[in-house]
Amino acid sequence: MRSYQWIRWRKLILWLAAIVLFGGLLWAGGPTAWGIAISVATLLMQLVFAMAFMIIQFVALFWFLARGRTYWILPGETGSTWDDYRGNPEIVENAKRIVTLLKGVREFKEMGGEAIRGLLLCGPPGTGKSYLAQVIANEAQVPFAYASAPSFQNMFFGVGNLKVMGIYKKARKLARVYGACIIFIDEIDAIGMSRQGGGGGMGMGMMGMGGGSGLLNELLLQMDPPNIDTSKIVKMLRALGLRRKKAERPPVLTIAATNLPDVLDSALLRPGRFDRQLWVDVPDYDGRVDIFQYYLKKVKMDATLTAEKAGLDSIGYSPAQIKHIVNEAVVLAHQRGAQAASYEDFRAAMETYEWGLKQPYRSMQDDEKRSIAYHEAGHAVAQFLLKPHSRVWKVTIVRRGGALGLSATKENHERHLQTDAEMLVSIQVSLAARAVEDEFLHKKLNGVTSDLQRATEVAGAYLGMMGMGDELFSFLAVGSRVDGLKTLRPKINELLNEQMKQVKALVLEYSEFVHKIAEELLKREDLTGDEVEEIFVQLYGDTKARAIEVVPPAPKKSSSPPTTEQQLLETDEEL
Repeated sequence: MRSYQWIRWRKLILWLAAIVLFGGLLWAGGPTAWGIAISVATLLMQLVFAMAFMIIQFVALFWFLARGRTYWILPGETGSTWDDYRGNPEIVENAKRIVTLLKGVREFKEMGGEAIRGLLLCGPPGTGKSYLAQVIANEAQVPFAYASAPSFQNMFFGVGNLKVMGIYKKARKLARVYGACIIFIDEIDAIGMSRQGGGGGMGMGMMGMGGGSGLLNELLLQMDPPNIDTSKIVKMLRALGLRRKKAERPPVLTIAATNLPDVLDSALLRPGRFDRQLWVDVPDYDGRVDIFQYYLKKVKMDATLTAEKAGLDSIGYSPAQIKHIVNEAVVLAHQRGAQAASYEDFRAAMETYEWGLKQPYRSMQDDEKRSIAYHEAGHAVAQFLLKPHSRVWKVTIVRRGGALGLSATKENHERHLQTDAEMLVSIQVSLAARAVEDEFLHKKLNGVTSDLQRATEVAGAYLGMMGMGDELFSFLAVGSRVDGLKTLRPKINELLNEQMKQVKALVLEYSEFVHKIAEELLKREDLTGDEVEEIFVQLYGDTKARAIEVVPPAPKKSSSPPTTEQQLLETDEEL
């Protein structure tokens, strides 16, 4: 300590000696020396002014580019509560534990624990990840920063790092005032991709896409920094020896959201950073009913539209999609001059969202309309007869999007597994249109392109991924699905031909059903599932015969000659 102070005093003495020597030389030199000194000082001042002007320009430019595109929300500003987050009660329970920790940071530290610093929300788009972060911040009564990870990237290398440093600096200041602070980073995979795969290494110099591993490294440092004093007053007190207490980190919780958790760098997922992961998935039936009840209370609707009915029709929908469909149903009701939305408005909103707007070909020839009607009738008959867990939702020959017609189904209840027989049913439904073309129109049309593609994909998965044929080989193990499909092409084609024979026999057996649906489509252009069922009842009396069982083919016996042991076993069985 004494040697360090002596070095500082020695430097001060040397500077004073140099100043005194320079002043003595100027005094001894007279007016000539003074003139030279003034000229040199003027040049130096001009140089300093020019450098300062350039520095100010660059500082202003970098300040403008480094401004954080961040929304800062103070406690109570959004007003979002647990009652507003519907559909996933288990998610709410886990989030409430985090709120409890944020509210009791001081008590938790007194117990010897450390405040959590990272929470990763994973799940499909529209499931409410960012909204959940807002609810957590509001319930914990702490400030909330909303930022998008791509907004940190910049054309100048290093500017993104400044943005990250700035947002965390402000968050720590707010945490000292409010007790804690939350930073929410959406689409974290944009800057947090694994550096081993090259995804995090995109930094191309001064004018390149600044970010990559440098930006990721800055984020890693800011999430888990060393215990240091950032306040200037505290630093001065510590330098004077008036503060000996160890530095403390303000509790800043970083919540990030991504649809691709598998691509994130392992350093982001280690303890101390995003060590807590919460999967926010689409809601189940009870969750969808809860969400529909929440949104339907806010709109005017008649008795035909209920949350239970809507929840059954919207399997797989996210909360964002449900909100959109409810709003679109109100829009359609308003456009037709109604005072309340009905179930028909809800159906129309779902059809438009899933398939696109109606765009009929008004000048289409009658023979083409007839071909499309029989094509969709084939799909509808196979769906109605072969899929007991589903119901026909809509059959139409009106163009929607890129499809000239379509036949769609909805599940009767949620199913998470699929049997081999159900996969074969899916193949037969896809091939039913070509079967009808062969048997009733006696020609082949190019409209089955997507049907054959779908049937081939399912057959490839049936044989090459799930071991439902006579082999347990999975082409996923070799890493190339295309090569696997090429290897299994003969067997896939054999399976498709076998299913085509079965579905042809089906449409021939129910030929009246096919003709009647096609006839009604040519008259009305659209048929609902209830109308298809009415046609079946009129023709066959009831719906008991609709659940036709599809039996998977039995595995083929090996064609290789039997071994001696096999021969002995067969001899024993015969005896």
